[in-house]
Amino acid sequence: MLDWEHIFATRATRMRASEIRELLKLLDRPEIISFAGGIPDPALFPKEVFAAAYTRVLTGPAAGTALQYAVSEGNLALRTWLAGYMASLGVACDASNIIITSGSQQALDYIGKLFLSPGDTALVNWPTYLGALQAFNAYEPRYDRLIPLGNRPAEDFATAARDAGGAVKFAYASADFANPTGETLDRATREKILDLADTLDIAVIEDAAYQSLRYDGEAIPPMLALDIARKGHINDTRVLYCGSFSKTLSPGLRVGWICAAAPVISKIVLLKQAADLNTSTINQMVLADVAETYFDTQVATIKAAYRARRDAMLKALDTHLPAGCSWSKPDGGMFVWVTVPEGLDGATLLARSLETVKVAFVPGKAFFADGSGGNTLRLSFSCANEAQIEEGISRLGKLLTEAIAGL
Repeated sequence: MLDWEHIFATRATRMRASEIRELLKLLDRPEIISFAGGIPDPALFPKEVFAAAYTRVLTGPAAGTALQYAVSEGNLALRTWLAGYMASLGVACDASNIIITSGSQQALDYIGKLFLSPGDTALVNWPTYLGALQAFNAYEPRYDRLIPLGNRPAEDFATAARDAGGAVKFAYASADFANPTGETLDRATREKILDLADTLDIAVIEDAAYQSLRYDGEAIPPMLALDIARKGHINDTRVLYCGSFSKTLSPGLRVGWICAAAPVISKIVLLKQAADLNTSTINQMVLADVAETYFDTQVATIKAAYRARRDAMLKALDTHLPAGCSWSKPDGGMFVWVTVPEGLDGATLLARSLETVKVAFVPGKAFFADGSGGNTLRLSFSCANEAQIEEGISRLGKLLTEAIAGL
């Protein structure tokens, strides 16, 4: 057989299967209570609303346009709606500051391609979103710890990057209800990241996939809004805001966006032209229709459902998890991050859990750029009802009690 390894590019050695994507296969096993996939509950999708929108688009005067190629920047009606949405978040912009992508995952891939040369440094949270690591890994970067910032001087980041043979190119952070921890960066931390970026003269990548899913507390301005307040105009800012309809309206349509300074958007348009020409035209047109008429209603519906599930999971964790375990208490999003005693390994616990108590979760190690965090777990509450959450956490508590006793 042909040995492909010597033909592949060096970047292929850094490509790994997603543990999360593999675990999604467990959703089809009825005996498993799954807290693994951080995905929306399909029962909450506005199917009838989308069906009516597709009918309007395909039977209207723009049906031919919907089935045709389109400009790489994205559908103008959708980008105009998004400019208004961004304005509601404190981001003054227009359609020229927005490009539509095939989900925010494609946005992260484009960002890696645009900024990273082999050996350059990306600053990331510790832990951070696994999909971001997978997207960036193809461009052969080095990673350095962004969060917690502490009192580390900016020059230390630059020196470490130079010593590794590259330069710091960007700081990546999920500011609201982060995947995997569920934690939110307070305003002071967001300002510190901007200070660091100004000093190092680097970009800031703001992953805002979960921003709409706030259940408690006051909203904090996006880092892009804070940077506009500093610089005066979006075209003078260094933040790239990555948004998505996947957690609000539908992940299956694969529509996300980047909002940033126009010179950056123009470069990303070139990447889009070379990659896939344009995101699905009909899906963009349908989303423009649905967003205009139903976005706020849908967000209110899913927030009510996910808030109840979040509350049920936190209550169950309080009731059933043994001493020595701790967990995050998120104000929104889809995730709770559990830390178990040192000496326990999340992957080993998962294998035992699937065999004995039939509960799935994601081992936390996958979210650390350096492979640490073996004693952490990510739990998602988005696709389990309150009764399943109570039963599943009860089973998990028994498993952890036995595992801790065996240390």
